[in-house]
Amino acid sequence: MFYNQDDYSIYYEKHGQGEKVILILPGWGDTRKTFTYLINQLKEDFTIYIIDYPGFGNSPFPNHDLTIYDYANIIRDFLYDKKITNPIIIAHSFGGRIATLLSGYYKEQINKLILIDTAGIKRRKKLFIWLKEKTYKILKKFKKILPEKRKEPYHQKLLQIFGSNDYKTLPEEMYQTFKNVIKEDLKYYLPYIEQDTLILWGEKDKDTPLKDGRLLRKKISNSALIIFPGATHFSYLEYPLLTYKIIEKFLLPKRDC
Repeated sequence: MFYNQDDYSIYYEKHGQGEKVILILPGWGDTRKTFTYLINQLKEDFTIYIIDYPGFGNSPFPNHDLTIYDYANIIRDFLYDKKITNPIIIAHSFGGRIATLLSGYYKEQINKLILIDTAGIKRRKKLFIWLKEKTYKILKKFKKILPEKRKEPYHQKLLQIFGSNDYKTLPEEMYQTFKNVIKEDLKYYLPYIEQDTLILWGEKDKDTPLKDGRLLRKKISNSALIIFPGATHFSYLEYPLLTYKIIEKFLLPKRDC
C-alpha cells in the first residue's frame, strides 16, 4: 500500500488486527523485510505498521534533499493521516533518530519505545577519520580541472576509497540527504523522552558502539538497557527469538512468557 502526501509516496504494510498499534522504523537503507520474523511473532497481539523511507524499498526519493526533521515529519503526517494515536515504536539505527525526535523533540503521544542499536549520537572524530575527510575534500577539488569525461569516474573512485559503506551504496541524488542526516547530534533530546524505553544493543556494534547505548540509558530516565553478547549492529537479526521474547515481556508483562 502507498501513502501519498505532498511530493512523497511512501510504501507501507499493515499486519495484524490487535487493539494496540506498533510502528516499526527500520534502519538507514533497510526495508520492512528485515523485520519479517518479529512482525510474524507480534501480529497476533498487535496491529503493526512498517514503512519504506523515501529512497528505499518501494518508496521513491523526492526531487529535493531531506533532513532528519523531514523524515520525522513524514512519519508524523503518516500517523495523523492513519489516525494512529499512542503507538508503540520499535526503531533500529536510523529509525532511532526519528523516534528520538518524535518523542524528545516533537513530544508526540507515544505509548512505549524500543530502541535497537540507535544512531544519532555524534562523537568526536578520531584523528584518522578527520585526516581522511580532509584528504577527500582536497582531492575532490581536482575534479573541476579534469576533462568532462573523466570527472565522474574520478569522483566514483574517490567514493570507493574514502566513502563509508552507507554512502557508497546510495544513488547520487541522496548524497546530500545522507550528509544532512548524520550531521545532527540528537543526544540533546534524550532527556526529554518520557516514555518507558527498552534499549537493545549489540555488544560488538561498531556502527553505533555500546557506549552510545549506555548514554541512552543514562539520559532517558525511564529506560533499561539489555546487551546481546557478541552481537553487532543488527542484534535483532542475530538474536531473533531472544529479541522477540524480551519485547513480548516488555509489551505484555502480565503474560506468562
